[in-house]
Amino acid sequence: MNDSEKFKLLFDIELDKNDGEALYIQLACKIMQLIESGKIPPDFKLPSIRLLSQRLGVNNITVINCYKYLENRKIVYSQKGSGTYAASIGINSVSELDVRQQRSINMLEKTKSASAINFAESSVSSDLFPVKKFKVFFNEVLDRDKGNAFSLQDIQGYPPLREVIAENLEKYKIKTSPDKIQIISGAQQGIDIIAKAMLSFGDEVFVERPTYYGAVDAILSRGAKIIDIPMLSDGIDIEALEHMLNLYHPRFIYVMPNYQTPTCISYSQEKKRKILNLAYKNNIYIVEEDNLSDFNYSGTAVSTLKSFDYKNKVIYIKSFSKILMPGLRLGFMVLPKPILENVVSAKYSTDISTSSFIQRAFKLFIDNGDWDKHILYMRNIFGKKYSLTSSEIKKNLSKYTSYIEPYGGLSFYLKLKNKNLTSEELCLRLAEKNVILAPSSIYYLSDEFAQQCIRLSFSNVSDESIVKGIKIISEELKLAQTAKASAPIK
Repeated sequence: MNDSEKFKLLFDIELDKNDGEALYIQLACKIMQLIESGKIPPDFKLPSIRLLSQRLGVNNITVINCYKYLENRKIVYSQKGSGTYAASIGINSVSELDVRQQRSINMLEKTKSASAINFAESSVSSDLFPVKKFKVFFNEVLDRDKGNAFSLQDIQGYPPLREVIAENLEKYKIKTSPDKIQIISGAQQGIDIIAKAMLSFGDEVFVERPTYYGAVDAILSRGAKIIDIPMLSDGIDIEALEHMLNLYHPRFIYVMPNYQTPTCISYSQEKKRKILNLAYKNNIYIVEEDNLSDFNYSGTAVSTLKSFDYKNKVIYIKSFSKILMPGLRLGFMVLPKPILENVVSAKYSTDISTSSFIQRAFKLFIDNGDWDKHILYMRNIFGKKYSLTSSEIKKNLSKYTSYIEPYGGLSFYLKLKNKNLTSEELCLRLAEKNVILAPSSIYYLSDEFAQQCIRLSFSNVSDESIVKGIKIISEELKLAQTAKASAPIK
């Protein structure tokens, strides 16, 4: 494509004066899309303010504001006396993140073996899946609904299932109606759909630091800019969050308030209320992912952010993958009305609808009382594993690591005391001894703020292997500390 054809792409941009959104924002979004798609390449000189305003039939101020808006977001850059040019959008920051995460993920993949003690996986053992129960319900659905069981479902999901989920949510003190519920194929799809429905190129999104890399990937795929806010011992740093809200207006804030991935931290009640008040004050949505609150071993009820949300600014995402069966690919979202239509459209464009057959069977599973029984069963199983893991960590690793006791979830997040040992180096050493851990580098957007931590998940490890694996970790940390102590002084 030659320069005249590229100019034509810009001159053919259509703006809608009745759209309700400022013309300069409309123009900026369309130029961003052209740059994002590669139709306008890096370092291409954009039309002068006068020329573009004439061709589009707008005043000079519209184009001036558009170019300033793009320059503030580093989408374009200007050279004094020369003009405005397309920038290399986000390539450096995104590629750095991808390379670092892929390096860590590849390391884990290469060292996996059937005989390894795998503390990196957070899925549950397939031995705990309620297969017999679902076999009965699968047959009941087939006998009752016959071919209709496989028909395309309502985009929002099987209506009777949405009704029973709305009723069930009252136990979590979440009040909603079936028409606000969207059935999804797992939490990851939920995040992806929200990103697709709410984000345009150049939008800002706030996340916790560190955070789940699957959510990061979904946000980056929409061309959004991620700003990470540090985590403290009781949740996100409110002071830092307030400061960043004075500088940016994100489309949403993505958080995991209970047993956060990867830190396993749960927000205090006070912090939950503070982050909600900030969202109300700044008219911002919060995306709350809640996959682990049912794994609560403290004996004290765990509250969701959504249960405090009286102004309906929280988008609540819950998956059944952890506590039920990952292969079902089933979850749901509770959606504020203003974004409902866009989210439903995004779901339709993704996969039309989640399996009708699976939704119908799960509805019977809940109706029969088996869902509540299964939660108690899983909580009991993993409560015992948690206690064993916590005891072994205190006995063997407290000398070499520090951590916040989570009292729930499926993992521990341990900070290395030896500052000369990186988490990746430790994980590589342990992999040679057939013990697999997740290094914290996977969960950070930048090495600048990354702490040297390891994530130890006990969900799919036998009791015997938990004891054995933690002893091997202890021995390796002792060796590393001894090596540091005996190193010659330079």
